[in-house]
Amino acid sequence: MIAVPELSIVATMYRSTPFVKEFYRRITETAARVTPSFELVLVDDGSPDDSLPVALALADMDPRVRVVELSRNFGHHTAMLAGLRHTRGELVYLTDIDLEEQPEWLLDFWKDLHDSNSDMIYGVQTERAGSFIKRYTGSLFYRLFNLAAKPGIPTNGCTVRLMTRRYVDAVTAFKEFHIFMMGLFSWAGFRQKPRYVTKIRRSGQSNYTPLRLIALSVDAITSFSSYPLTVVFVGGVVITVISLLYALYLFVTKLLHPDLILSGFTSIMVSLWLIGGSVISVLGLIGIYLGKIFTESKERPQYLVRKVYERLPGESP
Repeated sequence: MIAVPELSIVATMYRSTPFVKEFYRRITETAARVTPSFELVLVDDGSPDDSLPVALALADMDPRVRVVELSRNFGHHTAMLAGLRHTRGELVYLTDIDLEEQPEWLLDFWKDLHDSNSDMIYGVQTERAGSFIKRYTGSLFYRLFNLAAKPGIPTNGCTVRLMTRRYVDAVTAFKEFHIFMMGLFSWAGFRQKPRYVTKIRRSGQSNYTPLRLIALSVDAITSFSSYPLTVVFVGGVVITVISLLYALYLFVTKLLHPDLILSGFTSIMVSLWLIGGSVISVLGLIGIYLGKIFTESKERPQYLVRKVYERLPGESP
């Protein structure tokens, strides 16, 4: 019988070769300071580099390390969900492996959770790093998401968080195919408390390109709210009312001035382009929602696990 650890630590890997060994060293040293009973769950999200072999070498050396290999790249949020589902601990610490979120934060999160009797302590950046454009677009995303979805998500929230088993069990029960974990974390409720942190930015290019960030934003908002459809409906009503009022104005003007020649080719063309663009945008938005319904109706699994690597107690390396 496998003993239930007091703490599970989860991190996902994608192009993470430069960080795996250092992360392992620092997180295990920190975890040992809070409890001798812990496990480390590393999720390989179809990483194209040597992240998996490096993690497997650690698992061979340390039975506390378990490696979950997904069948391909499913995305950061899906990989986080897979990692949470493979934990056994009474408490679960989720963090990024790239060392921007310091492994040593576990000590403070552990203390906060026990002092506050919360179900989750989640990290919030004191100040969003990056260029002005990245900070502005990030702030815009949070405003739009919190306007469209209820409950909203914390502005500048991080991956890092410490959770109780009952909270993790509730979050991992979600079956939807389109996963936005930050939204699920907030939607689940329970007793949540923020802890403000400052990330240490590393050099190098982020795995989140501008196009991926835009796609994530659209997917996040449309996955959690039908509010955009309401906006489209209201916009359509406004355009219709304005059009009717303008038509009434032209009709009355013609009645009062029969000899007046009404011209306005330019304004008509502008109106046609405006309405045409609006119609295309509306159809595209409806298409996004229909596409999500189509995907969800297939009931495909959220991810596939190729293999779980672990060394059971008593087994030799």
